[in-house]
Amino acid sequence: MVLKKWKKVTASLMLSIVTLGSGLTFLEAPPASAAANAVPAYEVKFLAKPEVVLNNDGTPRSEVIQTLGLDATPRNINVEYFDTNALGLDAAGWNVRFRKKDDKNNYELTYKKRYPVVNGDINAALTLANQEGFDQSDDNYEAEIDWGYGKQTLSFSNTKKVDTKTSGTQLPSEKDALNLLLDKLPGKLKNWSASNWGKQQLTQARAYGPITFQRYEGTWNSQELTLEVWPIRNAAGTGTENVVEVSFKSADTSAVSGLRSQLMQLLQNKNWLIPADGLKTQTILERY
Repeated sequence: MVLKKWKKVTASLMLSIVTLGSGLTFLEAPPASAAANAVPAYEVKFLAKPEVVLNNDGTPRSEVIQTLGLDATPRNINVEYFDTNALGLDAAGWNVRFRKKDDKNNYELTYKKRYPVVNGDINAALTLANQEGFDQSDDNYEAEIDWGYGKQTLSFSNTKKVDTKTSGTQLPSEKDALNLLLDKLPGKLKNWSASNWGKQQLTQARAYGPITFQRYEGTWNSQELTLEVWPIRNAAGTGTENVVEVSFKSADTSAVSGLRSQLMQLLQNKNWLIPADGLKTQTILERY
């Protein structure tokens, strides 16, 4: 009976016997295997010239709708971001977003960590993220490469949904939204650089926004595609200016580069493309 128990213990511990040159013997556990890097999907994003692609009322011109295969009726989405006055979360690469879609009966609470991709080295960004706790085994976060005109950014997003009876795009009060964000705060952000660091940051946060933007959905080149129109406060604070973003998502790493090149070429040929990367979230944090 004792021998059987000993065999079970040694089997469960998966111990190996190591003998030194001196004849001494000890038990050694095998090294733990590290989790693999996450496998990201892609979101390709381009900025379009609002004065060329939009009508005076801010809706897409008929040529744009036809060329990109868009529905003429948009989805309305209300969004606000939360950070401290000193933008402490943003400085650590975190963004916290609260939004409501007009056709959904829930709020979406998203906690996102970003890593810059330097010189196109996605593996280096994924390895750094792995070292900080974002690896293939973590199914709470969606890994994605945001691929703009000239740069790429790796992001990990954790989205929570909270049921609501609120209709349309109405958001709760700033206080209530913040309480919900704190209630659903994921552990990685909560204890990011120190115990309760994220909770302390978010407790001191305020809303940046809200902004109601329009999302036009469609199909281009057999690929689901969206065009969004964001009326963002202008730098002077005297009104708003439209930011237009054309994007698609793909998990097909072998096809995404070719599709991106085709979309860029189309936008360039139509003189719709702004040859620059978008900093939409950063602009909102600076202007609100």
